[in-house]
Amino acid sequence: MTMLQRLLDRKGSDVLTIDPDSTVLDAIKTMAANDVGGLVVVEDGAPIGMFTERDYARNVFLKGKSSPDTPIREVMATPVIFARSEQTVDECMSVMTRRRVRHLPVLDDGELVGLVSIGDLVKSVIDEQKTTIEQLELYIHS
Repeated sequence: MTMLQRLLDRKGSDVLTIDPDSTVLDAIKTMAANDVGGLVVVEDGAPIGMFTERDYARNVFLKGKSSPDTPIREVMATPVIFARSEQTVDECMSVMTRRRVRHLPVLDDGELVGLVSIGDLVKSVIDEQKTTIEQLELYIHS
């Protein structure tokens, strides 16, 4: 089983964050410019929430709020559902399924050390299965 730390070593640990007093428009621009679906909301160096495309659709657009005037603080998802780098990909997939989230900040000792999406986890599982198949094929043909 792949540990999150190994996935982060391959993926990188850069995390896009936003201040809770920034506007929804600022968040949408940042997500679009970086081709990501979510941002970790950080205040005083600590993650306090998540803002995702889903949060925008449900908490801003459908409620008729104005993106330039609405602070992230009012529409972010809280509390932060997070993972630790020593957890397995399977454990994280289970958490994401159970809690119905698509992004997990990775915290170690309260410090933000990465972010994984459901896509990152699925890719990791597929890569692991591909490796297993290749090893089995080598074993069969030797």
